[in-house]
Amino acid sequence: MSPTQTTLVQVLPLAAKDLDENKVTPGVLGFIVFALIGAAVWMLMKSMNKHMKRVNFEEQPEQPAADDDGPAQAAAEAAEAAAEAPAETAASAPSAPPKREG
Repeated sequence: MSPTQTTLVQVLPLAAKDLDENKVTPGVLGFIVFALIGAAVWMLMKSMNKHMKRVNFEEQPEQPAADDDGPAQAAAEAAEAAAEAPAETAASAPSAPPKREG
């Protein structure tokens, strides 16, 4: 056995006796995980801030519609145009191609 192992074997049972079984703490591993999560959030916030600075957004002023009665009127006009379109194409298309004798 190495001296390090001997020391651990002697010290760990003493640490176990001093440990309160009703009190649980996260320890070093919990701190390391918490620090890594904090560092990741900090880097994400820094990256987001850099990307947001690149955005060039200028809001366009609203243009009032002069002769538009609203979306309901535009939808009604579109529906009328769609209903008339198939009737016009059917009337202009030839009924059947001529048969070939051969």
